Amino acid sequence: MILYGARPSPFVRKVIVFAAEKGIDLEVKPGGFGQGGEAFAQTSPFGKIPGFQDGDFLISDSTAIITYLDTLHPEPNLIPVEAKARARAIWYEEFGDTIVQATGVQIFFNRMVAPFMGMAQDLAAAEKAEADSLPKLYDYLENILPDSGFLVEDRFTLADIAVACPIINVCYCSSVLAEGRWPRLRGWLQQMRERPSFAAALAVEAKAIERMAAA
Repeated sequence: MILYGARPSPFVRKVIVFAAEKGIDLEVKPGGFGQGGEAFAQTSPFGKIPGFQDGDFLISDSTAIITYLDTLHPEPNLIPVEAKARARAIWYEEFGDTIVQATGVQIFFNRMVAPFMGMAQDLAAAEKAEADSLPKLYDYLENILPDSGFLVEDRFTLADIAVACPIINVCYCSSVLAEGRWPRLRGWLQQMRERPSFAAALAVEAKAIERMAAA
């Protein structure tokens, strides 16, 4: 199985962590931003990352890829079976992929990706997202995080993976979470970072993050 994309992408990381939790070996190759060539283009006709190949099966989009992996390897269970819990897990995945990422990309792209890629920065957009949108997201998560430290069913699920990934990117270039206003959220994120699947993924992408930060 081949996963195409940039490791620091929240969507690529989401698949890497999910696969690691399942014990699935993925070969990660560059894709997107002009990389990956025809092989990547065949997996992702519109150039979005990640792209995925398993033999002659080609697909893109992290949610689609995770659906495929979960169907092939249902255990350990990371997407709840009980109706309400399953719906909640899917909601959190959507929340991470769209609502959190919509804010996160303004911050991470403009502060780290754009200068690294030699693209125009909109630092005002990053500052606005950090000042206006980010605290609302953090407030929401601080208020809803259960005492168990997991978003759904008091155990680690796809919900935790999907929400943590874009916040990790924000924290690469924003210190807002460290201010002390959101202790429950900060503790939850640290728990995610320390989980072996996350820790391994973050260790591999660390050099890329260092290069981006130095740009």
